[in-house]
Amino acid sequence: MLKWALIFFVISVIAGGLGFSGISSAASGIARILFFVALAIFLVFLVLGLTVFKAVV
Repeated sequence: MLKWALIFFVISVIAGGLGFSGISSAASGIARILFFVALAIFLVFLVLGLTVFKAVV
């Protein structure tokens, strides 16, 4: 998921540099959403990992 966020970020930067502001803002919005979804999934797995580790030990 972070790979797709990085791809959309690069598309946004390139489109912004070429003057396509609509495409740039849309790609940056998608990249931002994907980044925060990946961050939320990471935090959920981190909390689950810590609680399961404490339950096993």
